[in-house]
Amino acid sequence: MARADRTDEAAALDIVERFETYEDYLDSQLTTTDMNYLGDEEMARQLVELNYTGLGNCMKREDFEAQKKMLLERSNQKHVVQRKLASIDKDFSSSVFLQALAEREELLRSGKLTTILFIRDKNSKGHEVSGYIDLAHRMRTEDFGPIFELRKKLLPKPSDLSYYNWETQLSTSNSSPLYQVIADSAQGLLFKNKRDRKIINVNPECDPGDNTSRTELATKEYEQVVFYDHSTRRRL
Repeated sequence: MARADRTDEAAALDIVERFETYEDYLDSQLTTTDMNYLGDEEMARQLVELNYTGLGNCMKREDFEAQKKMLLERSNQKHVVQRKLASIDKDFSSSVFLQALAEREELLRSGKLTTILFIRDKNSKGHEVSGYIDLAHRMRTEDFGPIFELRKKLLPKPSDLSYYNWETQLSTSNSSPLYQVIADSAQGLLFKNKRDRKIINVNPECDPGDNTSRTELATKEYEQVVFYDHSTRRRL
């Protein structure tokens, strides 16, 4: 029964995609014989709609309009998501790092994925800095357009999950809306996902934790880049 329902839904969707208006659909159901016999186009359409003539099993007007509305809403939602993606229509083919960001962007913005990004590099003053970034949170609170346009470099900030300036020895740690920072004397720096309460261990000698993968990116753009991708069952 479920399979039949899916088949009917697919057929209805195909109809609304092919025909701009319900009248166009009715016209497609008319045969040459119908038109020759009835003569009046409007009357012919009414008879097709009532299943008195035409090819039979005519889709009801209210069903056509409901499917049309659903199709339009899906299209609008897709365009909204695309407008929010900072990587859309940007050329960053020369950047391995930005390609890795773009691969994750939609999943991060939709809440299907959370990523802790470790970066070690030099800032504009030549100081070596390193830190752990809640990438989803940074994407929601910062304009990534200039980053994907190669006009700005993504670097750790004192407001990120963890930050350390090796020149000034400034050290900070902050929990984010998605992660709690845990300083463990035995295991070192840990992060707890606030949604599923899973622990992410960033020690490269340890397993990163349940539903978490560790990917160190080979790139000349930074001294070191590591992605800790964590998937949760529920959307954030």
